[in-house]
Amino acid sequence: MSVDVAHRSRWETSEVVFGIPFLIGVALQFAVPLSVPPGVLRQVLIPIGGTLIVVGVAFVVLARREFAQQGQPTDPGLPTGKVVTTGVFSVSRNPLYLGVIGALVGVSLALNVLWVLVLLVPAVAVCHYVLIAPEERYLAGKFGEAYGVYTASVRRWFGRVRVGH
Repeated sequence: MSVDVAHRSRWETSEVVFGIPFLIGVALQFAVPLSVPPGVLRQVLIPIGGTLIVVGVAFVVLARREFAQQGQPTDPGLPTGKVVTTGVFSVSRNPLYLGVIGALVGVSLALNVLWVLVLLVPAVAVCHYVLIAPEERYLAGKFGEAYGVYTASVRRWFGRVRVGH
C-alpha cells in the first residue's frame, strides 16, 4: 500500500542536502584553506555569524514547535494532515530550510570556514529541486485551494506578499 508523502527516500532530508556539503566544506578547509584574512572585516564577521546562527536555530526551533502544536510531523516521509500557516510559517513557507541555511551561513562566517559558504550555494539549489519542489507539489495536490491561498500570501523563503500594491 502506497503512503501519500512528499518524499519516499531517506536521503531526501535537509540533513543530507545540507550536511554533506557542510562536511565537504570543512574537509576542504583543511586541505585548501579559504578564509577572510585577519583584520577589521574578520572581526565584524564573527558577531554577524553568531547572530545568524542564533536566528537560524530559532527558526528551526519555532518551526518544529509549530508543527508539534498543530500535530504535524517534521519528517517529510510521513503524511501531512493540514497546511500549517501560523507562527513562523506565516512569514516563510520553508522556515526549517531557511533556518538551516541561516545557521550554516553563520557558522561559515563566525568560524571563517568559507568553503561552507561556497558549497551552500549548490546545496540551496539541490534543496529547491529535491526537497521544496516535491513538497510543494504534494501540498498543492493534497490541499488544493487552501495551499494556493497560502502560497499567494507567504513567500517561499521569507516575507508576506502584499496584495493591492
